[in-house]
Amino acid sequence: MGPFETIGSVISVSFNKIERRVQSATMNTPHILIVDDDVALLQALPQTLQLRLKDVQVETSDTADKALELIQKYDYDAIISDIKMPGMDGLELLSKIQELRPDTPTLLITGHGEYDLAIRALRGGAYDYILKPIDRDAFVAALQRAIQAHQLRRQVKEQHLALAQHAKTLEWQVQKRTSELIAANEMKEKLMRIVAHELKIPLSGVLGLVQLLQRQVESGEDREVLLQGLKDIEQSVSRTDILIQDLLDTSLMESNMFVLRRQPFDLVAFCKQMLSTYTGGSGPLLTTEIVGGEPVLIDADRDRICQVLLNLLSNARKYSPKGSAITITIMQHGYNALISVQDEGIGIMPEEQGKIFDQFYRVPDVHVLNGERPGLGLGLFIARKVVERHGGKIEVESTEGKGSTFTVALPVFVDPDATTADASLLEVKTHATWTLVH
Repeated sequence: MGPFETIGSVISVSFNKIERRVQSATMNTPHILIVDDDVALLQALPQTLQLRLKDVQVETSDTADKALELIQKYDYDAIISDIKMPGMDGLELLSKIQELRPDTPTLLITGHGEYDLAIRALRGGAYDYILKPIDRDAFVAALQRAIQAHQLRRQVKEQHLALAQHAKTLEWQVQKRTSELIAANEMKEKLMRIVAHELKIPLSGVLGLVQLLQRQVESGEDREVLLQGLKDIEQSVSRTDILIQDLLDTSLMESNMFVLRRQPFDLVAFCKQMLSTYTGGSGPLLTTEIVGGEPVLIDADRDRICQVLLNLLSNARKYSPKGSAITITIMQHGYNALISVQDEGIGIMPEEQGKIFDQFYRVPDVHVLNGERPGLGLGLFIARKVVERHGGKIEVESTEGKGSTFTVALPVFVDPDATTADASLLEVKTHATWTLVH
């Protein structure tokens, strides 16, 4: 599903919710105010309404002044008032109601034959008028119409506000999706430039070396020169393979198709073997190795953990001066196995430390050392994803100009058949330390 399809589905769901709310809306408990100076009428009308209307709530007032105080406090569904009252009469009260509660329907009670007052009431904004003597059926019917009109008007206003709020939310979502699309497109273009550049360099190197070797073979160069040329080709091809593998891994992670092949193994023995291979040949020199006798078991994908460590070691070598030390330490803290890679390099500025694990991010204006080349900005991103998929986390501590320490925390393997926890797991213990000089 694309971003705009997602927006369409959000809009559809939003309006369906509003439509269901309108369709399922029911009348609230009617709240009525009756204003009259006739005490007998103030007693009779509420009784009539409570007998004929379900759950009606009726309040009364014997003067217009008291009624105004109530109207300022409560939003009634309908107001019934006699026109002729001492002090403020019903027409004046109607005028006040129109100012305070213009949406509240007001029904005025007038004497039989006083049609001029009824007309004045309607012109003044009254919803309807009721003639004395009051016909209870006609009175209840008129009041029901007023209540329904007011509650429907209230519901329409609420739905209008809900629609306005949904419109704001949808506008924000559209803007957010649009910004994401623009950012994704910019990232795609940036990626294409980086990939084209990074792949072109080793491939151009391979082409040049092949042409050189061809000339050397034709001129009868000795075996050592030819072997060195083949070795250079192998390094270029290997670098290209790493770049392509990083891109494939990133694609798998983004599409949630990244699969771990877990198995329990000893992290100490694993690192010992890996570093032995890593420091062989023309690799860095292993100067110190302190390995304890106790294993540190984790349940993990061996190849992916190796990938994480190699990425961290590659970064340490790229950004550390020649001849400086890189220290790898394995500790156990509680139920976490900790692997730290510490270098004596250029360090990372504080404002950049939160970004270095982002996809395709490369710290600006920082140059690699020792003739190395910068990568695609995927190594630390992949390392973070792999560690998080294992239920762990990766962090960095760095001081500019003094070096960086990357620490990977992974859950230790606990035997599911064990009935009690091993007390030694709760201790902080260093199990192995290696120092490399490159």
